[in-house]
Amino acid sequence: MSRLQSFLERKDIVFSVKRYGIDAMSAMAQGLFCTLLVGTILNTLGNEFHISFLTEELVSIGGKGFTLGALASAMVGPAMAVAIGHSLRAPGMVFYSLVPVGYATNALGGAGGPFAVLLVSIIAAEFGKAVSKETKIDILVTPMVTLFVGVGVASLIAGPIGQAASWIGQLIMWATELQPLLMGILVSVIVGISLTLPISSAAICAGLSLTGLAGGAAVAGCCAQMVGFAVMSFRENRWGGIVSQGIGTSMLQMGNIVKNPKIWIAPIMTSAITGPVATCFFHLQMNGAAINSGMGTCGFCGPIGVWTGWVEPSQAALQNGAEIYMATTFDWVGLILICFVLPAVICWALGELSRKMGWIKDGDLKI
Repeated sequence: MSRLQSFLERKDIVFSVKRYGIDAMSAMAQGLFCTLLVGTILNTLGNEFHISFLTEELVSIGGKGFTLGALASAMVGPAMAVAIGHSLRAPGMVFYSLVPVGYATNALGGAGGPFAVLLVSIIAAEFGKAVSKETKIDILVTPMVTLFVGVGVASLIAGPIGQAASWIGQLIMWATELQPLLMGILVSVIVGISLTLPISSAAICAGLSLTGLAGGAAVAGCCAQMVGFAVMSFRENRWGGIVSQGIGTSMLQMGNIVKNPKIWIAPIMTSAITGPVATCFFHLQMNGAAINSGMGTCGFCGPIGVWTGWVEPSQAALQNGAEIYMATTFDWVGLILICFVLPAVICWALGELSRKMGWIKDGDLKI
């Protein structure tokens, strides 16, 4: 047993929730962001504002033309895989071999491609790391093992993972349509909490293809956490905190939450309020790329996702019945209120109440 442990340590193979459930998933979300999300935004900007260099086909692959945005989106599988490999500290030969593994797995995984890529890339990377530089023909052995293991495992489990993720996502969206009040609260709170935790709400929403009314509730929950923490902690962090938390991530407060969990009450209560307001009153739907549902105001991706869903629904949203929608003034007011105004006002008020009750003391929210 000691020999095996020594081997794993030498290969930097660590079986832990942090490495696989936090580091790898967060990296996967970055791969999604840099390809699918950015590609969707570029396509939408090009089509809506008639920007020629964004609408022109740059390359043709297999008889299919690709714009800059479409090309970026098509590379989502490889980007997720190499991002995961990077988080696992895979050596070069393994790292590069994950490109075809990610492409194949995402294609086989369908709607649940991100979850399939996460699991398969972890397995392929760790096997590749195990054999890396163990033979005199490493240049052949390492990439072949990584590729065979990755594609082999993907052929067995990517399809079922994709089907399961799709079923769960469909169930959540169906339940939200059926019970917008209850599910508006649950989806908003759960996704909002996952955004602040050191896991990836964006990856979860992308893996579940969470769009429609449930996607709108998720956007509300994420915005409540980010804008809420930014405004609530203004006296400690001033304008720098507004930018770093409101446009960056509320995850910056995780250390303070560990020290005093009560500081999380106000943002969570805010998400419990704005979620059903989004679903029941404004009927806010997020029909852009599903990853936007879990982004909140990070780079303004949540609001941008709602807008792109109006003018150019994502493939996942189209499969769920979404259509191009001419947004009204009521829709725009709802978007601004849900994403910015209500989280700021409600969380600030609840935060002040928490301070008066002694749950939050000066300095508890300092980042």
